[in-house]
Amino acid sequence: MTFDIDTLATILRDAAKAEIMPRFRRLDAGDIREKTSAIDLVTEADESAERFIKDACAGAFPDALFVGEESVAADPALLPRIGEAELSIVVDPIDGTANYAMGAPMFGVMAAVVSKERTVGGIIYDPLGDDFMIAERGAGSFLVRPDGERQRLRVAAPAPVEELFGVASSSFLPREQRRLLLQRLADIRVFANYRTAAHEYRLMASGHVHFQFYLKLMPWDHLAGSLLIEEAGGHVRKLDGSPYLPTDVDGGLLTAPDAETWQAVRTLIGTDITA
Repeated sequence: MTFDIDTLATILRDAAKAEIMPRFRRLDAGDIREKTSAIDLVTEADESAERFIKDACAGAFPDALFVGEESVAADPALLPRIGEAELSIVVDPIDGTANYAMGAPMFGVMAAVVSKERTVGGIIYDPLGDDFMIAERGAGSFLVRPDGERQRLRVAAPAPVEELFGVASSSFLPREQRRLLLQRLADIRVFANYRTAAHEYRLMASGHVHFQFYLKLMPWDHLAGSLLIEEAGGHVRKLDGSPYLPTDVDGGLLTAPDAETWQAVRTLIGTDITA
């Protein structure tokens, strides 16, 4: 089955221009709702953008299974079908919804293309910069600027632990495990959390971050970014060292420039930090 990833990229951009950016810093209180907690939000922009993308994908890719974050919230049975479909499009209409809702300019639109148990394409679009990071399996990762110019992406060179710049999400950990993790990561040079995997993956793919550590795995958060990292030369594995697959929803994820750095960070985090 043929697939034009540039067409999908254009759909994401059109959705952002039509549904996301007009609502940015213009949301009313009734446009923002909690899903599972005060840090897990959905807005009218998320839902409208996903409807836009879903409708456009139905026209452009009629044989593809569409799996969106908000669609799965309404129908959880969609999630396991990613591993069965010949072609799936997995979408996060706004990654970094909490940032978006508070007016902070760090959020993105993400989509992954999956063929059964294999991620074959990934896109992370920045609506504010109006540029994409795009990867196709075996073809590399690229920054695509608004004028269409493409720049190949490469992850950072390996560095000693004390010189590493990393990002990690610890908000879903119990308090005692979160305290342990923060103590252990004090050995690295910089540790940050931007509350948006979209921009964290962009930073990693462009060589500005040495590692990423996540415990909560949902496909719309990590499939596109993990392919970007792999195609930019990086090392992506679950915490037990196994490959990350489109159907994985637990087991944690760690990215690094190479296997040696991956192991050094994994050792630093410790095996007792679990979701």
